[in-house]
Amino acid sequence: MTKKLLIKHATGLSNIQTDAKSIRNAVFVHEQKIPAELEFDKFDASTIHFVGYLKDLPVTTCRVAINTDIQQAKIQRVATLIDYRGQHLASQLLESVLETLTTDIPVASITLDAQLPAQHFYEQLGFIPVGQQFEEAGIPHIQMTKTIKA
Repeated sequence: MTKKLLIKHATGLSNIQTDAKSIRNAVFVHEQKIPAELEFDKFDASTIHFVGYLKDLPVTTCRVAINTDIQQAKIQRVATLIDYRGQHLASQLLESVLETLTTDIPVASITLDAQLPAQHFYEQLGFIPVGQQFEEAGIPHIQMTKTIKA
């Protein structure tokens, strides 16, 4: 049985952003050894932070940057705590993000830079790879995109 997440989002500094940073610190800084100065940047203050909670525990997160000039959203920093992986929690989170982006924010496309092992996960959500593989923070990635139907 899939556990049901409570999903919250907010822009900028908030308790939600604090919870998001806690998850990202555990996953990216501690597990993947990405330097904190690369993981946490000036864009954290202006992006929309989404966090999925089981009861009151923050377990999965992502942030979204919106470029209104080109009606594009970029999903970034998708992370789930290690003890909660394999339970479809990130899928629930991203389905909520996609719903928000298609109903509440006028975007024509959504992009993300997927770590290569996660490419299939994003393909299942309707993203397609574009361009060549590249490295970010020493980790192979591929850019992916999803067009929103008008």
